[in-house]
Amino acid sequence: MALDVIHVGDCIAALEAMPPASVDIVFADPPYNLQLQGELKRPDESRVDAVDDAWDQFESFAAYDAFTRSWLAAVRRVMKPNATLWVIGSYHNIFRVGAAMQDQGFWILNDVIWRKANPMPNFRGRRFTNAHETLIWAARDPGAKGYVFNYEALKGGNEDVQVRSDWLIPLCTGNERLKDADGRKAHPTQKPEALLARILLSASRPGDVVLDPFLGSGTSAAVAKRLRRRFVGIERDPFYAAAATRRIAAIEPLPEAALAAPPSAREAPRVAFAALVERGLVTPGAELTDAKGRARAVVRADGTIAIVANNTPAVGSIHRMGALAQGSEACNGWTFWHVEQEGRRHPIDQLRARLRAELGLGGE
Repeated sequence: MALDVIHVGDCIAALEAMPPASVDIVFADPPYNLQLQGELKRPDESRVDAVDDAWDQFESFAAYDAFTRSWLAAVRRVMKPNATLWVIGSYHNIFRVGAAMQDQGFWILNDVIWRKANPMPNFRGRRFTNAHETLIWAARDPGAKGYVFNYEALKGGNEDVQVRSDWLIPLCTGNERLKDADGRKAHPTQKPEALLARILLSASRPGDVVLDPFLGSGTSAAVAKRLRRRFVGIERDPFYAAAATRRIAAIEPLPEAALAAPPSAREAPRVAFAALVERGLVTPGAELTDAKGRARAVVRADGTIAIVANNTPAVGSIHRMGALAQGSEACNGWTFWHVEQEGRRHPIDQLRARLRAELGLGGE
């Protein structure tokens, strides 16, 4: 499969020519089927440069649904078992696309709201301003395992707070907007690079193959190249493909050091709490507490801990005793229990990370 190139032609034919199970992540920005009837004008009667191109026009909902089912089936065939698909749309089409995805066996992981910081106003004043679009993020199959989600990196870049499913990102404007020879927009629905960067940083790794079956102005490919991903772009309009080619050629990949992400907690090599005791990072008889110092436990030489809950002594793993201390069914003992060092409480997870580093196993 030719990588880092734009295939000019029909997306279904191009997808059928690709080998099965060959891509890691798909971003699809299909026609929205906006169903515009007549020109859209501002109150001063000036014309709005709306999307009225032939590629966005379908004779009926049935025709659009058939098109959607065709490209979804072709995309699903080339996805690896752990690949994921992102589809973007508006209220005109996203609900129909979502239903087709579920019908074909995709498993929806999230819907994400792209909140536009600078949306186009509603000129007629008869509806709310359309200030968002919807992204559907889905796995190839129900129960899919091993798909990429860079949770720790996302959280670390968000001031240690989980990233939400509503993203406030401006529309594509200024120097980022591609222009034709007359200074007009080269593509009417160019997506901002910040949006694609968040998608690829969330759900792919350097070296992964990114497929975009509706490449348009080439935003996904440009961002993929900058983030050191590979890409396969498909675009049927030669003018758009040429503009995207020039855009991508000017992109310089970021340094590898700027993209290296720490392994996720699920991927990091397993280290037992007993190993911390054996290495002397936690000593038998030391006291563990929760973050506020309310729950207390004593470390035992065998790597278990002892607590008193409801006036009853209990011994077990850091996870079971953490759950018992809280009266809950489950607990991540690594983040619940803390040890006091130099007058400050630290989660024992920090000691686990130190041990991994000492053993050359990588940190979290």
